[in-house]
Amino acid sequence: MKKYKIAVIPGDGIGVEVVSSALEVLTHVSKNKDFEFEFTNFDWSSEYYFKNGVMMPEDGINQLSNFDAIFLGAVGHPDIQDHITLNGLLLPIRRAFDQFACVRPSILYPGVDTPLKNIKPYDVDFIVVRENTEGEYANVGGFQYKNFPDEVAVQSAVFTRKGCERVIRYAFELAIERNKKNHVTSITKSNAQGYSMTLWDRCFEDIKSEYPQISTNSLLIDAACMDFIRKPSEFDVVVASNLFGDILTDIGAIITGSMGLASSGNIDPTGKNPSMFEPTHGSAPDIVGKEISNPMAQILTAGIMLSHLGENESANELENSVKKVIESGEILTPDLGGNSKTKDVTQAIISNL
Repeated sequence: MKKYKIAVIPGDGIGVEVVSSALEVLTHVSKNKDFEFEFTNFDWSSEYYFKNGVMMPEDGINQLSNFDAIFLGAVGHPDIQDHITLNGLLLPIRRAFDQFACVRPSILYPGVDTPLKNIKPYDVDFIVVRENTEGEYANVGGFQYKNFPDEVAVQSAVFTRKGCERVIRYAFELAIERNKKNHVTSITKSNAQGYSMTLWDRCFEDIKSEYPQISTNSLLIDAACMDFIRKPSEFDVVVASNLFGDILTDIGAIITGSMGLASSGNIDPTGKNPSMFEPTHGSAPDIVGKEISNPMAQILTAGIMLSHLGENESANELENSVKKVIESGEILTPDLGGNSKTKDVTQAIISNL
């Protein structure tokens, strides 16, 4: 029997709640299968930061390196600046393990309300592939005359041909694998960012010639934001830089009903390093402890992890079980218009497996 070693980082806020739900579901998914999970918990979080002054220990990356995957809840606390949690935990993991492709699907499931008019279930069904290790989130820059009236802040985006080409190529391969619209959209802003985004554009032009079976287009980020709302059904696979992908996936989550459905995977496609799987929602401190957090995003994220591990049949079973709960409309958390508790939704999903 195969045993998958999973590093679990519940993190902060509702992360702890929904990770517990997802692990319970994963345990049920693996019953009567030829694989099992070995979960190892890590308490790296904002509470860990309050006690130790860092988000994870100095050898944290080494501790994670021998796992098959990393399963993360959410990180963030009202009393800690986001750049501390981001640069202290998430970004070091993504960069150290070269998880350059952030995959974020957006699907409008039957039974989910959308703020868009005249949209039917599955009219929205696309994946944003976000470059995950460089771009605008590269921590390059500095301050001059800090805290003086003439203070200057310089923030540099870093784009490399290697970084652009590999994530764009991944998007084309994903479009072939999906075999839906066979289309890739590139997101740019080369009319304003004359160096970084023109490199991105040139890489896209070079790589698309390798995939004549895939149709393409290129959109400015502002136009893409509009089109995600006015004609989302036209998108299939969207590839974007770190910042632009971050913006677009929040829009994708909201037009498909809730951040509570937004799953995500930080992927090293080479398989040399562990990939990390996390929902796109935050720690939601306003609802912590109320037992109303929606576990579906974390559970759907577990499905992405299963697929990455090669357990596609189980991944489909898991997604279908979530879809059945949504379609029935009887056991839903408040973000989806219901009044059920987290544990009730979890048990309903398990009962459908």
